[in-house]
Amino acid sequence: MTGKKAKLSTKLPPGRKPTHGGFAYLTQGKLPEHRKYIESYLTACREGLVRDLGETEEGLSTAQIILIDRAIGILGTLRCIEEHIKDKASVMQGNDLAPSLRHSYLGYNNTLRLTLNLLGIEKKVPEGPDLKEYIKSEYGEEEEKEDD
Repeated sequence: MTGKKAKLSTKLPPGRKPTHGGFAYLTQGKLPEHRKYIESYLTACREGLVRDLGETEEGLSTAQIILIDRAIGILGTLRCIEEHIKDKASVMQGNDLAPSLRHSYLGYNNTLRLTLNLLGIEKKVPEGPDLKEYIKSEYGEEEEKEDD
């Protein structure tokens, strides 16, 4: 043997270009150039979820942070698919749903719904002071008078 190794030739034709970018966002975390405007929407949604559950991320559990990140990833995929359908202006293709809606859109919607349900739909309002405690702190403690 002379020590030369044969080079592997993998000159495959490029694959089909993604049309809506939703799956690219889900797998790579990158939005296509023509969908960059969705990024500010997703950032605002993430900040809103964090704010709804606690003041900052430090006040959240690890599980809550993971659920928020998963929800935003799924929401990004859904928004890309929706924008694609809006641009294409066709929900139907023949007698069937468009391929981007047919197979996974409803599944992603359902997953997002369940994830948000786990996080809690109600906005968490920080508890204020108890009325009795507030009165004591503002006006001082008064002795209770007993009626004889």
